[in-house]
Amino acid sequence: MARPLWSGSLSFGLVNVPVELHSAVRDRQLHFTQLNERTGSPIEVHRFCTKEDREVEWEDVAHGYELDDGREVVLTDDELEAAAPRRTRTIDVEQFSALEQIDPALLDHPYVLLPARGGSEGTTRAYLLLHGVMADGEKVAIGRFVLRSKQYLAAIRADGPLLVLSTMRFHDELRSADGVGAPSGATARPKPRALREAVRLIESMSGDFEPARWRDRHRARLRRTIERKASGEKIAAPRRDAPSERASRDLMEALEASIAKLAA
Repeated sequence: MARPLWSGSLSFGLVNVPVELHSAVRDRQLHFTQLNERTGSPIEVHRFCTKEDREVEWEDVAHGYELDDGREVVLTDDELEAAAPRRTRTIDVEQFSALEQIDPALLDHPYVLLPARGGSEGTTRAYLLLHGVMADGEKVAIGRFVLRSKQYLAAIRADGPLLVLSTMRFHDELRSADGVGAPSGATARPKPRALREAVRLIESMSGDFEPARWRDRHRARLRRTIERKASGEKIAAPRRDAPSERASRDLMEALEASIAKLAA
């Protein structure tokens, strides 16, 4: 088993459950190094002072924040440390909420919480007790913890046989509907016939969600391209189709054609 990213205890009330935090995802993306296209040599990034025309050592780097009036406030590492959260080894649960009350848009990175290795039988018993109560009541525990010097808001829920922790965005980090230009106006509302056809189309496309069915097609194409290039094949850029003169067809025509295609 991989080493935990964090270990400590999950605390609520006077109860402390020793746990370990493990990432629930794995990085499957293909990573590239930056090279000089002409020489094939790796490209290095240096911290460079434009005023003194020299490279700056890491210990000489400060942090600047631009105020609304254009002034720059410079903070040292010690000054930043003064505002840093107190490092603890505890996930402090502050409340329990119904699962349906959590907006999925607030959830960020998922982790798995496991009973701490080397713990007593009581550790596993406390973990399973908390898991069972949360699963039966469909509850989510909301709390805070510090990981790598940053404090996170977190949601902990029962998922299968495990407790899963997801870091959360704060409410003010989400844009409101007005802020992104939500559509409005009675004249744009679809007609009843279009609504009925849309319902038919959605019902005909409905099914159980099976995560294993969905694959990263771009990653697969990229890997094949790398393999072809490694074997000496010349890769040509694909021909881009000219944009259609008709950007969108009539809504009813599109719905009816979609339903007919699925029924064929």
